[in-house]
Amino acid sequence: MKHIHFIAIGGAIMHQLALALQKKDYIITGSDDEITDPAKTNLLNAGLLPENYGWFPEKIDPSLSPAPSDEPAHSDSLSGVRPRPDAVVLGMHARADNPELLAAKSAGIPVYSFPQYVYEVSKNKKRVVVAGSHGKTTITSMIMHILKQQGIDFDYLVGAKVAGFDQSVRLTDAPLIILEGDEYPASAEERKPKIFFYHPHISVLSGIAWDHINVFPTYEIYFSQFQQYLQGMDKGAKVFYNNEDPEVRRAIHTSGGELSAVPYSTPPFHYENGYPVMDTSNGPVKLSIFGRHNLLNLQAAIDVCMELGVSESNCYKAIASFTGAARRLEKIKESEHLMVYRDFAHAPSKLKATLDAVREAYPGHHLVACFELHTFSSLNEQFLSEYAHSMDAADDAIVYFSHHALDLKGLPALDPVAVKKYFGRPDIQVIDERKKLEDAVKISMAGKGKPVFLLLMSSGTFDGIDWNTLSSHSIL
Repeated sequence: MKHIHFIAIGGAIMHQLALALQKKDYIITGSDDEITDPAKTNLLNAGLLPENYGWFPEKIDPSLSPAPSDEPAHSDSLSGVRPRPDAVVLGMHARADNPELLAAKSAGIPVYSFPQYVYEVSKNKKRVVVAGSHGKTTITSMIMHILKQQGIDFDYLVGAKVAGFDQSVRLTDAPLIILEGDEYPASAEERKPKIFFYHPHISVLSGIAWDHINVFPTYEIYFSQFQQYLQGMDKGAKVFYNNEDPEVRRAIHTSGGELSAVPYSTPPFHYENGYPVMDTSNGPVKLSIFGRHNLLNLQAAIDVCMELGVSESNCYKAIASFTGAARRLEKIKESEHLMVYRDFAHAPSKLKATLDAVREAYPGHHLVACFELHTFSSLNEQFLSEYAHSMDAADDAIVYFSHHALDLKGLPALDPVAVKKYFGRPDIQVIDERKKLEDAVKISMAGKGKPVFLLLMSSGTFDGIDWNTLSSHSIL
């Protein structure tokens, strides 16, 4: 029975990978210096939550156990766990000087980043990887939904909660695995993008728009990661690429010459009561999602599923019931006078695509867009010019950031006046206090004489604002 130890087990994907391996009857241990929900509750329920927070080299090498003292020594609560793991999975949160990592290297124990380990346990499967700057989670979720509807057995790794799936990582004996491929570095030991390690048989390249300025300081360095990804795929491997993105076309033209490259574009559709209806050769297909970008994502998912043997008509039947991944144009509230949606949008291209989708689907609503600067890139003044005109589709546009987030990321202070100029919209509001944000949203939502659509966009939480409560007391 294999014993795998996770360094930084509290990560969003790390803890899900730990849970998936536990279901394969692996012995799992782990450490972290902080674990928050939902990972904390998930690990607790599985009996995998570390007894104490921190790093304990003796978990790796029992000879490093501290001398007895009046304080009880740290020990894992799981009985029968072998003290020395067969392998270590290293999360991105752990630094290069992590005591457990150093102990593992000293003891000669194999150390993997999570994408390396996922490949290790799936190298005998057919691998589908969805890559690109945006749309990855949605396309992956769509593929998963269609395959499940068709009763096809498969494993997966996806970066969000998907309706109908208990976890975001599944590892079994299934012959197929669907992987959301992130371009962020794999770990402190392995600084290459995660997508480099999956070696797909089939891939999607959904879009290229600069992100992760802390790792890729220029656009061309960022762009080159996708070139290297394509160059690293096996000759003849299939890649479906977004033909509407000129930078994707450039990457395919310069680096995809030995691949079987197939373009995809937005399929024909029209709107009925705020929701798109696909105009297909099999007749109209009404969808439960909206947005031109999501129709583009859907075409990529259908192309992949057809490559895997699902008929086009069955793809259409299955996708009609797809409601989206968590925090991807996710409905929070709907009434006669108010609709509230939240979205994970944080990069400029994602922000603009999401706003344009809502504007097109709900032209009769007063669109209030509230966007939180939360990622390292978005809080970096060097990157803010990328947001120019990204919020023009909104009737009222509000940008929020917290000084606490800046402190956590070690970034210098931002001046709201300076932030405002980068968005290229004179009437945009830039706010840096939670109470002022709540007041601004209330004012924007009240007394418009037509229904209001409140769109909340962030990879964070707006400092924990309860939008359900706020929206309940804001409409007359």
